[in-house]
Amino acid sequence: MELKNKRVLVVGLGKSGIAAALFLRQQGARVTVSDARSATALAGEIPALLEAGIMVESGGHGLLTFRRQDLIVISPGVPLDTPEVKQVIGFGVPVIGELELASRFLKGRILAITGSNGKTTTTTLVGKILDESGVPSLVGGNIGTPVINLIPESTDQTVNVLEVSSFQLETIQQFRPWIAVVLNITPDHLDRHGSFETYAAMKARITENQQTGDFLVLNAEDKPTQMVAAKTKAQIFWFSPRRPIKQGTFVYGDAIVFVPREGAKAEPIMPVAEIPLKGAHNVENVLAAICAARLAGAPAEKIRSAVANFKAVEHRLEFVHTVEGVDYFNDSKATNVDAAMKAVAAFPGGIHLILGGKDKDSDYTTLSPLLRERVKAVYTIGSAAEKIERQLQGVVKMVGAGTIDVAVHEAAKAALPGDVVLLAPACSSFDQFENYEHRGRTFRRIVQELDQ
Repeated sequence: MELKNKRVLVVGLGKSGIAAALFLRQQGARVTVSDARSATALAGEIPALLEAGIMVESGGHGLLTFRRQDLIVISPGVPLDTPEVKQVIGFGVPVIGELELASRFLKGRILAITGSNGKTTTTTLVGKILDESGVPSLVGGNIGTPVINLIPESTDQTVNVLEVSSFQLETIQQFRPWIAVVLNITPDHLDRHGSFETYAAMKARITENQQTGDFLVLNAEDKPTQMVAAKTKAQIFWFSPRRPIKQGTFVYGDAIVFVPREGAKAEPIMPVAEIPLKGAHNVENVLAAICAARLAGAPAEKIRSAVANFKAVEHRLEFVHTVEGVDYFNDSKATNVDAAMKAVAAFPGGIHLILGGKDKDSDYTTLSPLLRERVKAVYTIGSAAEKIERQLQGVVKMVGAGTIDVAVHEAAKAALPGDVVLLAPACSSFDQFENYEHRGRTFRRIVQELDQ
């Protein structure tokens, strides 16, 4: 991709947008950035951009700004149906995302992981396994480090382990992973994608450009994920915690095994009991990580030690503290209903559950069976509280807390020794917090203050 003297517009100044703008400028492009937020809100970002010779448009998007470009790079948080974006697509201006842009310059091979839930845990674990196995690797993407920031460190030998979201996959063109992983596909981001079918189709795009020499790792127990198999040219490997499979990873008795090809002898990897993470869903994440890492060249003994020493990723069923015999867990990354269900299912009972935030057009009634079985009370917070209370009325005791501070204190008063207070909101955080990390850190601080 030749960028020198090309007019390029970057839309959206999140982490990846800023990284893309600076990279484009370094490549000699004439760069403009556009963000709907005000100059005051962007005060921390604007000086560095101006200093790099990048023009800044804030407080809204101007159609003329969009039309005077050779290329538009759109941030994941900006919908493709934004009026200005929609118009320029109609005019034939190329529109790509930071993931696509970065992949044109990234050296080495790509190991990409997507799914509705478990992406960050699996991506982090694959990175750890490869690192401990001596496989040159870098980790980035939706996990926090923009892919474009990996370019300077990447070499021809690098395996670039990338967490990729449906928003990022929406704008790919040539993005081609050597190894692609789809963990699961459950309803999420319906407020953005409009339907579950569209959302599932975005996830399936991870394999769109794969060829016969590539690998696709799929969940054998998740029907929407199974359907991705019909859309690929890659070699398919499966993972299952329930049954033997012909090619991939599965649980056999009390152990995890890997079958490198159909008809081959199963290789023992490790006992299931050595997985240090809570929840059946994390067994699936580990199976996927093992399969991907094994395909990338990690030996079985290194995989076992890396998994056994792996700690829960921050904000993902993260143990925070025990106060007066009550355990507090932070699963702020449970930003959809399926993730919240998996978090609740990780505990046998006695749960005081904090639910709520910004609704994503979700159906909370699917939580009902688990709530009846394991949850003592639900504490609702944020703008989705009224909808959650309405949909779960009569299922479990409901406490309208409003804020996370009130929720933690009300739960602390009601909980008995041996109980669990669990933040698994089933919603995004953007009504009351900057992001899910901010929400999780706030929960952690409040819990730690209980003991002072």
